[in-house]
Amino acid sequence: MKQSAHHFQVAPGEEERIDKYLSKKVPDISRSKIQRLITDGYVSLDGVVIEKTSERVNPGSLIEILVSEEKPDELIPESLPLEIIHEDQSVIVLNKSPDMLVHPGAGHVSGTLVNGLLAYYPEIRQVGEADRPGVVHRLDKDTSGVVIFAKTGKAYLWLVKQFKIRAVNKAYLALVDGHPPTPTGRIEAPITRDHQIRTRMAVGLQGQGKRATSEYFELERFTHHSLLEIHPLTGRTHQIRVHLSYIGVPVVGDTLYGRRHPSIDIGRFFLHAKSLSLKLPGDRVPTKFEAPLPEDLSSILDDLRKNERMPE
Repeated sequence: MKQSAHHFQVAPGEEERIDKYLSKKVPDISRSKIQRLITDGYVSLDGVVIEKTSERVNPGSLIEILVSEEKPDELIPESLPLEIIHEDQSVIVLNKSPDMLVHPGAGHVSGTLVNGLLAYYPEIRQVGEADRPGVVHRLDKDTSGVVIFAKTGKAYLWLVKQFKIRAVNKAYLALVDGHPPTPTGRIEAPITRDHQIRTRMAVGLQGQGKRATSEYFELERFTHHSLLEIHPLTGRTHQIRVHLSYIGVPVVGDTLYGRRHPSIDIGRFFLHAKSLSLKLPGDRVPTKFEAPLPEDLSSILDDLRKNERMPE
């Protein structure tokens, strides 16, 4: 999908939040879509890519926004295999398979979980944002594991709030190259959009970026690898992958933040959303959902346990 750049210079009297400013200048795009373009790194202010939708603009400021020239295709229901972990009147929890996107995007209009859910539960089309119905959080394409969707508008607002106030506990399994500096640790490093490559994130320097915190626990150690359990305490884009690369132990198979030539022929990166714990709509106590490690990843661990044991 092609993109075009729109440029604006703020005039006197137009001082306000940048998302409000752009929603007036580009009225055919909803404010929520503009906010997403900002957080995804498609808006720059005076030549610097920004991520805060609350950033204020002043007279003379130069703004660039990249907008898709084509309208997104209509979301198409598709009969796809869905591994349902839990379903009730408010939510549906799935075990996402690898190589599957959560929702359609540029260049990928079919084969996603949303396409499958539209066929399974057509009413979800009215829930949340029009181009990603029911979606309250995401997993990367290569990441497998637990993901939750809202089935009603009320449930959508409830779940979005749970994620916003960080009342959700997430646990991931990652096989990494090398060994972490300590068996357990806490990584506190802000994350920002890479100014050179928009598809990448990076640790922010000199006060740049959004606060990001992850905790990790080493579960198994091999000669050249470690199996970690990671708990992201914030929910930044690519947070786990960026943080692990930052401390010198990139996720195996992650060619974006790790080795260009993977140490293990895996076909994707080794990252799995093991569990998700949160309060379901109306509940007072959290419910925990879990997904077993898929076969392609568990077989790699079996091979490591046989062939890459640490010397005693």
